[in-house]
Order: sequence, then structure tokens, then C-alpha cells
Amino acid sequence: MDRRKIDIPLPTAPGFRPVPFTGVIYVMSEAARLGYAYGHPDWCNLGQGMPETGELPGAPPRVCEVEITPADQEYAPVAGVPELRAAVAELYNQLYRQGKESKYTAENVCICGGGRLSLTRTVAALGEINLGHFLPDYTAYEELLDIFRLFTSIPILLDGSEGYGFDVERLEREVTGRGLSAVLLSNPGNPTGRAIRGAELEAWVDAARRLECTFLFDEFYSHYQWGSDPADEGMVSAARYVDDVDSDPVVLLDGFTKNWRYPGWRCTWVVGPRSVIEGVSSTGSFLDGGGNRPLQRSAIPLLDADAVRAETRAIQEAFGRKRRIMIDGLRAAGMRLDLEPEGTFYVWADLADLPPPLNDGMEFFRAAIEERVICVPGEFFDINPGKRRSGRASRFRSYARFSFGPEERFVAEGVRRIQELVASHRGTEAQR
Repeated sequence: MDRRKIDIPLPTAPGFRPVPFTGVIYVMSEAARLGYAYGHPDWCNLGQGMPETGELPGAPPRVCEVEITPADQEYAPVAGVPELRAAVAELYNQLYRQGKESKYTAENVCICGGGRLSLTRTVAALGEINLGHFLPDYTAYEELLDIFRLFTSIPILLDGSEGYGFDVERLEREVTGRGLSAVLLSNPGNPTGRAIRGAELEAWVDAARRLECTFLFDEFYSHYQWGSDPADEGMVSAARYVDDVDSDPVVLLDGFTKNWRYPGWRCTWVVGPRSVIEGVSSTGSFLDGGGNRPLQRSAIPLLDADAVRAETRAIQEAFGRKRRIMIDGLRAAGMRLDLEPEGTFYVWADLADLPPPLNDGMEFFRAAIEERVICVPGEFFDINPGKRRSGRASRFRSYARFSFGPEERFVAEGVRRIQELVASHRGTEAQR
């Protein structure tokens, strides 16, 4: 992250350290200084990390009321209410493990209070190991990989000229050559939209098994699939290729945040071998103490397999249109895409061909919020735990991430304003 452009205020109380915002939170706070607020009709929030949450044609009705029973006044178990844990396990079995002898059970599931907490609990359970992670990837990984000092995080660079692909042979070299005991990655990738699926994903799971290296798959965008095999029903998960749920070193993270479009519920899960889930549950006993009991219980019907398929089909239809609007619009503005997103609801765009200063992600962000359009500068995704690479300009400095998570009208208007912003700078450049 470019500290010349981002000032982190020093704490005024003794003993505290300066803690940076994650990329999305930073850009939201900067936009708020100019009058942005959630739901403001004049703003196009193409920086948001959540999907639109209203009704979609063909999707199950949205939950608008939650019953709270007397028992719900009590703490939830740290690992989650047993009924929800069992429902999550059964959904994975129905979607991905038909015909397989080894099945997930409630003991293979830990319920957590949000995606970041799922990640925090999981990495807090890691030992003194080398943990591989990819560049670019989810902004919140940076502080997460720095705060727990037992493990050492090892960056692995993805190349835009190769569409951010990473073949199994190179993966094996990284694991063996760097002595990795675990690898963390988002799949589909945030921000690149790269999706590992089908035979490629099967090979990754096989590599984890053969190399005895745990793969932590962040699958929060796994139902946002573009151009996937129809047999996958628009969903991808490494769970499809696990042989034995209790011995294969594969850990999955997902929840209602993105794939069910209920981010405000803060209800997520970790799925993996029972021994891992025991550790993840134990970390919850000192990190957070357990999740929201009424919402956990009320979420169980959302895991009905037919309801999940209907929601996913509705997502494919609505978000597929917005994806096309954004891809075509950003290209028309002069941006270059290393890869059309294969998953997620993000477009990762290279601004290098835009007129200065818009060819810099941070400068583009600052110019765009003046037009009431929000995006996330690419350098936030250059994960650098502990700032061990401080002093160097980010290799993603000319990039920005644009979200087509908002409603279609805001996506279309945001793209229109971006095109006008770029055109105005091209006109100014031509007059010089």
C-alpha cells in the first residue's frame, strides 16, 4: 500500500498501534467525507463488496422477519447451533458429494459471525508454519496474515499476462520449494475474477492430498460463476473433489454473505476435517464466543438445496447482465482487462492507458469520488503482511476493482459517469 497517499492516524492513547482500514472500508470512509452514505441515491458505489440484497426475479422470497424464542436469549454454542451445522453439511453432500461414500456431518462444520471471523478463527488455529498466499487477493488478508505471528506468510505472484492462472506444476514447486504447510486463496478470486474449477480444481485438491499441504479455499463467491459447465449449476466448490472429508487437507469457507445475499446476517461457516473444526471452534472460545443464535436458527431453511439452486439461477441472470454492462462500459472508457471475470461480481481493470492522472488507481479513485462514483484502488490488493515490502511502489498501482454488486441502474449510471470522467481528461490532454 502506498503510504505516501494514505495517512493512518496515530492513536492518542498509549499502548495502541495504528491500524489500517481494509481497502473497501478505507474508500467508504473517504467517500463519506464527501457526503456518501449507504443507500444515497446520488452515489454509484462500484466499490462495494456486497451484492444487492433485494428481491430478484425467480429467487426465493427474501426473509424479512425472524422469530426469537425464549431459548434464543441464551448464548449460541461456540461452534454454532447443531441444527445449522447439520444443515450446512447436508447441503454440501447434496450439491457436491452425491455417490461418494465419505459425507460431511455437523462435526465437519463450524458456524462463525461473518466472513472475516471465519478467516480469523481459521488462521488463529494454524501452527508455526509457512503459509502461502497469492497476489493480488482479498484486501482483508493483509492485516489478518500479520496479526497472528505463529506462521510466516509467503506471497505467490499471479501474472496478469497469463490471465492470473497458476498451473499445478508451479503450485507443487511453490509448496515443496518454500516448505508450505498451507495455502490460502479465494476461489473465485477477489479481485481478479479468476475461477479454478472442473479438472483444474480437481488437480489442486489432489495436489493438497499428495503434498500433505492444507488448502484453505475462500469460496464466498462460489455461486457467481460465468461460463461454467451447466452440470455445475452455477456453483463451484473443492468439496466436489474431496475423497475423505476427515483426512483430505481441504478447508472451505463460505456463508450467507454473498451467495445468499444476506451480508447483514453475519452468518458464515468453515467446513473441513473434524480435527480442524475442533481447533477452529476452540479459537472462537477466546476470539468471539460464538455467533448470533436467532439468526443461526432462522437461517436453516435457506439451506434447502432447491432454494439454493433457485437463488443461484436468479443471481446468474441478474448479475450476468450487470457484468456485461460493466465489462463493455469500462473497455469503452479505455480500460484494459487481463481477464474477463469468470466468477465474483468484480471487474479488475488496468488503467494504464487512461490519460494522467487517471492511469494511477489511487488518483482515479480520488477523481471518481468527486463524480460520486466509488471504486477500490488496485494497490489495496497487493497483500503485504508486516509491510516487509515497504518502500516499493505496488505492482498493481495502475489497477482498480469495480463492483457490479449494486442494482443494475447504479452500475449503468456509474459506468456512464466513468466514461464522461475519462472523456473530459482526454479532452483536456488534447488541448495541451
